[in-house]
Amino acid sequence: MAFPNKKELKKLRDALDKAEPSYLLPEHATQIDKLKYILCQKFVVYIQKHKITQVELAKRLNMDTARLNEIVKYKINLFTADKLIEFAQRLDPNLEICVA
Repeated sequence: MAFPNKKELKKLRDALDKAEPSYLLPEHATQIDKLKYILCQKFVVYIQKHKITQVELAKRLNMDTARLNEIVKYKINLFTADKLIEFAQRLDPNLEICVA
């Protein structure tokens, strides 16, 4: 999964401005913020792909529902990269992080 380009990010920002509040990645985000954003995105994709609710996923992961909601709302400022990786490994025990 590649990081979105500037055009895609602008399109996402415009769409999200009209949606229920989610945090957007700043235009000049750090590499750590980009990593945390991508990790949060994995949870959103998982929920959509498996057609389950946040409550169901939180139960499966033995995680507080409010904490999961913060992840799917991309509140990356509330998490360290380590913590998001830990949660993502619960989602996918075979998760591999590649640095390019």
